Amino acid sequence: MLTVSTINVNGLRAAAKKGYLEWLAASSADVVCLQEVRAEPAELALDVHSPSGWHGVYAPSSLKGRAGVGILSRVEPSSVRVGFGTSEFESSGRYLEIELPDVVVASLYLPSGDVGTEKQDEKDRFLAAFLPYLVSLREKAAVSGREVLVCGDWNIAHRAEDLKAWKTNQKSSGFLPYEREWMSSVFASGYTDVMRSLHPDAVGPYSWWSYRGKAFDNDSGWRIDYQVATDGLAARAQSAVVERAATYAERWSDHAPVTVVYSD
Repeated sequence: MLTVSTINVNGLRAAAKKGYLEWLAASSADVVCLQEVRAEPAELALDVHSPSGWHGVYAPSSLKGRAGVGILSRVEPSSVRVGFGTSEFESSGRYLEIELPDVVVASLYLPSGDVGTEKQDEKDRFLAAFLPYLVSLREKAAVSGREVLVCGDWNIAHRAEDLKAWKTNQKSSGFLPYEREWMSSVFASGYTDVMRSLHPDAVGPYSWWSYRGKAFDNDSGWRIDYQVATDGLAARAQSAVVERAATYAERWSDHAPVTVVYSD
């Protein structure tokens, strides 16, 4: 079995003080993908950077205190890659991948965007460059007999079932028609949304809730954290859950871990 979790930690140092380490110690995951680490590796305590029993690799952003991704794995990776070959995003702390014996696992923090601003322009450039890379990654991995698993905060809700307030967010970044079409293109290129494949008609389950108001208590969230797998691996998915905190007070991030168990 292969168990993989993905979680936007909303600042790893802060999360470590609020319950992340306890969650990790109790986790049965073989791989954990982290987003929004927001720290250089040297700024992380050893038990946070490389907890006992884990191999930790990180890709920080060149902008201090911003973005940053990481991957923890029980098995030491045979290789590590930062970025996906587009110069603008090589040091942005948004993409990291490792090679394991049978699978390439990536941690993705896709830009959030803001309609009518440079942030949305940046997101659009990322989308344009990233899809061709995903296609080439799948093709390259197939040659070596590996599957591909891209985990992370994709910052796009693909379907109306993926956010509570979908009617009022149709002109908002993260639910724009062309962003949703882009996600459809990903899923048409040999990749599968693993959670949706196991729960085709479910509302949610949401993985992010704003800290504002009563979003968490009312479950007014977005499903923007995905495990996106090549079709062969996706077919082996046995279960997919969002590890939603029992109460607002027990949250250690504004996101919740998304955990999938894959059979051999």
